[in-house]
Amino acid sequence: MLTLSGSLRVFLALEPCDMRKSFDSLHALVTGQLGEDPRSGAVFVFSNRSRNRIKLLHWDGTGLWVHAKRLEKGTFSWPKPSDGRGGKLKLAPEALAMLTDGIDLKGARMRPWYERE
Repeated sequence: MLTLSGSLRVFLALEPCDMRKSFDSLHALVTGQLGEDPRSGAVFVFSNRSRNRIKLLHWDGTGLWVHAKRLEKGTFSWPKPSDGRGGKLKLAPEALAMLTDGIDLKGARMRPWYERE
């Protein structure tokens, strides 16, 4: 289970990713494009080009987790590639929680998402 504690390191991949990728392909992206160790315990966040899907890759000490979220309506607030270094941006765990909950990190406002009643 993924716990967003204060000591968790989170890296956002700024370039879009093919959402058909899973464990091995995401592992290769982390090492090749982001220059990080996937088994470091950090969470690596990837998005598709239209920014309506994300995948998280996380090593919990015993194996890899892949978490996925697809929005029914709206998009994730995503930084531009020029906002980071090395194709990645380091986030606080609280920022990841806000990002997945629909809060625009630049303006700290709720984005218009679909919510089922």
